[in-house]
Amino acid sequence: MIKTLAIAAALAVFPLACAFAAEHEVKMLNKGSDGQMMVFEPAYLEVALGDTITFLPTEPAHNAESILTMMPEEAETFRGPMNKAVSVTYTKEGIYGVKCLPHYGLGMVALFKVGEGAAPNLAAALAAKHPPRAAERFKTLFKDAGLDPALAQIASNR
Repeated sequence: MIKTLAIAAALAVFPLACAFAAEHEVKMLNKGSDGQMMVFEPAYLEVALGDTITFLPTEPAHNAESILTMMPEEAETFRGPMNKAVSVTYTKEGIYGVKCLPHYGLGMVALFKVGEGAAPNLAAALAAKHPPRAAERFKTLFKDAGLDPALAQIASNR
């Protein structure tokens, strides 16, 4: 009886959680509002589990796709087609790196923190290797987000 009530309660709460999931938009641009070339805007977001991010090809010749070395274990990867919007619902807590494949070498990357807890893959995401311009952008994004190497050291020692 108690097990049945627990399952019923969980099923009742699930639609409510989905109802409160937010939708976010990230533009893929040749030039950002800050004057930087080849950017996602915004390039950093903190979102809740179940939220959806839609990547909009505001200008031509862009796509959005997962950076495999910057994802939580068992998280679903994606690869959006060129010049097409792609929506991704994030269901695993952690840090996610996203790139525009044609402009990755020019530093066109984005960083997302999903969930409210400590990111389980923070150390791995910080240690991921990138082309030089992408690495510089990620360094800035991690710093601006307050996700610095000291936090990664703490996470890797757990």
